[in-house]
Amino acid sequence: MADLLWDDVRCFFDPALTGSLPDVRIPNASVEDWQAVLDLVAERRWKCQYSEGETVLPVPRAEVALSRPADAECPGLRVWPSADVLAIFRFHAVDEIDFDVDLRELQGQERLDVFCGFLRELGRRLGKPVVMDPEGDCLQPVLGCDVEADRVVLLGP
Repeated sequence: MADLLWDDVRCFFDPALTGSLPDVRIPNASVEDWQAVLDLVAERRWKCQYSEGETVLPVPRAEVALSRPADAECPGLRVWPSADVLAIFRFHAVDEIDFDVDLRELQGQERLDVFCGFLRELGRRLGKPVVMDPEGDCLQPVLGCDVEADRVVLLGP
């Protein structure tokens, strides 16, 4: 059974209404949580690519990615939980794991199911909620992974 039905949430996935790159985040994170995400990506064998600026590098330990000089470019990790769905993690801060998804890639029930499965995997691994906010508005999450229910639920109006 699907966590969310496309017809119930399509408005949150309309790039014309919400912007094309919503913010997905896991608040109250730690270096250990970041490492758990990296370990999950490796264990699941999801295709990924780590880069610092334009330079592609092997995926480092989380503490290395998060300990860059203040003037250095923010490292990024591109993760494909499926061939057609991309999540781009940015190592901005230790205390919040954040990533972007392109709503144009998340159209229809099948891709929504992949996205929800990805959020559930992250929530399970970290034991923390994973929430999606409209682009630039972290005060109004619209959906998220409820860890206790082990499913993605609507949070917004």
